Amino acid sequence: MHFLDQAKIYLKSGGGGPGAVSFRREKYIEYGGPDGGNGGKGGDIVFRAVQGLNTLIDFRYSQHFKAQRGKHGMGRDRTGAGAPDLVIEVPVGTQVLSEDKEEILADFTEVGQEVVFLEGGMGGRGNASYKSSTNRAPRQHQPGVPGEEMWVWLRLKLLADVGLLGLPNAGKSTFINQVTNTKAKVGDYAFTTLVPKLGVVRHKGREFVLADIPGLIEGAAEGAGIGDRFLGHIERCRVLIHLIDIAGENPADAYRTVNSELEAYGAGLLDKPQLVALNKLDLADEELGKAFADELLEAGAEKVFSISGATGSGIEELLDAILSYLPDRTSTETHAEEVEDEDEAPDWSPI
Repeated sequence: MHFLDQAKIYLKSGGGGPGAVSFRREKYIEYGGPDGGNGGKGGDIVFRAVQGLNTLIDFRYSQHFKAQRGKHGMGRDRTGAGAPDLVIEVPVGTQVLSEDKEEILADFTEVGQEVVFLEGGMGGRGNASYKSSTNRAPRQHQPGVPGEEMWVWLRLKLLADVGLLGLPNAGKSTFINQVTNTKAKVGDYAFTTLVPKLGVVRHKGREFVLADIPGLIEGAAEGAGIGDRFLGHIERCRVLIHLIDIAGENPADAYRTVNSELEAYGAGLLDKPQLVALNKLDLADEELGKAFADELLEAGAEKVFSISGATGSGIEELLDAILSYLPDRTSTETHAEEVEDEDEAPDWSPI
């Protein structure tokens, strides 16, 4: 499945059905009078957060969503049928933004969360509702209230408990493959990871979601490399793992570079708890690892974990530290649903 975290869509709720102009005409009834019914209500536009989705790719192909209008009122005081609501299913973590992206109109953070985004128009009055002692045969009616319409942006911020960040080639893909069942691409060149990856970590009876984002380089806030747009996917994380390549450039400089980009991005990322992990310990001796760890402590790191994503050395201690930042039950542990047969799972579409 291709990853897409932004999409622009058009929404229009259903208009109300028009009221009817009708008069009762029956044999032996001399004064039938007006009996035109009211129109039905138009359909609402409803957003619903569902489990099991982590991309907005379907909105690339379905960009216009229009609810049905209410039915016409009819004679014999029959009210037109209301139109069904149009329910648009989105991944948990989706935000609905105004067309100029300046205002957050809705934010979906829980499975099953629903928001009536645009209300359908009310049905128009039929002529029976205008009857009075001075207006015995009214012929006026209402056409029904039009539906609302607007363009909005959908922006997905993946919901993960732990975020993984670092410079390109810091070993993030190898690390996430080591601790989860994710099969992220691994290569000896920069920007092997082009889109965020999610994986579920199971450690000492606990489960939590780990998010890996593309590497940051100096100037990412100005668009260098892949830029810093994907940092939005770790905004909701409780703790960050900062991987630093022991065999790369000076670890202290790498630490400062990434934190400078977090500060430039904002959104409180620099204030989040950060576990610094000196990675690729298998490529250096213990003495060099200790020297680099001391430099990182001087650069501002509270504690440095020496690990190897390739061999798994030191990872258990790092995962133990992560558990202390997690709530009693993570979202994965609370909302996990087992699917016995994947073939029986229904095909998904936005509506």
